[in-house]
Amino acid sequence: MPRPSQRLLSPAIITEAAIESVDESGDFTMPGLAARLKVRPSSLYNHVSGRAEIVELMRAQLMAGIDVESASGTWSETVAALAAEYRRSYAAHPRLIPLFTAQTVQAGVAFTLYNALAQAFADGGFDPAETLHAITTVDSFVLGSALDLAAPDVQWASGPEANDAMKAALATSGKNPERADAAFEFGLRVLMAGLIAQAPDATVS
Repeated sequence: MPRPSQRLLSPAIITEAAIESVDESGDFTMPGLAARLKVRPSSLYNHVSGRAEIVELMRAQLMAGIDVESASGTWSETVAALAAEYRRSYAAHPRLIPLFTAQTVQAGVAFTLYNALAQAFADGGFDPAETLHAITTVDSFVLGSALDLAAPDVQWASGPEANDAMKAALATSGKNPERADAAFEFGLRVLMAGLIAQAPDATVS
């Protein structure tokens, strides 16, 4: 008799299942992935070492979607373009971000982006310590902006606690993704203005 068919597994299939789970519920578990893929939990460990590796595989998949080569121009133009590309890649799966920030970056492909940012800041005259601070600042801003895409359309309830200035601001708020996109564009302009002002040679932006 023929052997019963078994669902094929691979790191890529497991990664996709994990992304789907996080998109739906905000997290994943090994038993949950096994149930989603209709396999035994032990079968997963023939392809991945565990949760930490899956998180890095998810990070690698999203980072691989960032078009670093399209970013060009002056150092500040390059940083702005990389930040926009970074957010675009993460915007499709914002609920992955808390998992990424809780774990040390190990995925080799992630360094393609970080290397490009480091080179841009070095070209702008930033010293190594300033470069690291600048990359961390861009990283925090982009990840926060991407996570904002997962926020509800009404992010702040306009209750009696809100003063007149806050109520006026809330009256201008639209729905996502338009609201989050507008906030990102505004924030990126402010961030880049600050980085340019901090550059050792402010005449080269």
